[in-house]
Amino acid sequence: MISFLEGQLDEKNPAYVVINCQGVGYLVHISLNTFEALPDKGMVRLATLQVIREDAHILYGFADDEERELFKHLVSVSGVGPNTARMILSSMTPAEITTAIIHNDIQMLSSIKGIGEKSASRIIVDLKDRLEKEGLLKAEKMVATDNTMQQEALSALVMLGFAKPTAQKAIRAILKKHQGGIESAEFLVKEALKSI
Repeated sequence: MISFLEGQLDEKNPAYVVINCQGVGYLVHISLNTFEALPDKGMVRLATLQVIREDAHILYGFADDEERELFKHLVSVSGVGPNTARMILSSMTPAEITTAIIHNDIQMLSSIKGIGEKSASRIIVDLKDRLEKEGLLKAEKMVATDNTMQQEALSALVMLGFAKPTAQKAIRAILKKHQGGIESAEFLVKEALKSI
């Protein structure tokens, strides 16, 4: 299996790109999400997933591993093929899709072209528990790796006059909500101030 491609961006379209890897041009199907994340030219690296059918070997490319994982989850749902999964990823960001699934937002998912209420319900039923568990694992991993940032934010909140248990609870909730997308202690403090 091809895990990623790194090379010169030879052609870029909203539906696919051609990446020149040492003289071999790979046609890679992408979502609009990935299209927007890619530069117009230059060196690029795409996480990939190869789908093998009777009549074709198709490469799908993703801006990051998070999008690829979500794509894998979506195609594991009965009735959702690679093209439907790509349509879903072209309609919303991975974070929006994950949020819609976790919060049982059938209306949001069924607003995507080609996804009816029945398909939206099936996606939620099949993926909700898996995505919630992954979110918790990411939050726990982040707590372990960015402990200093968490401590700085906690100290700042206590100095601002908040009770330590209240501040800790708020920080945990923010870490869980943002699943690894927190860059600084300052951001943590600002978000905590909104929720306390």
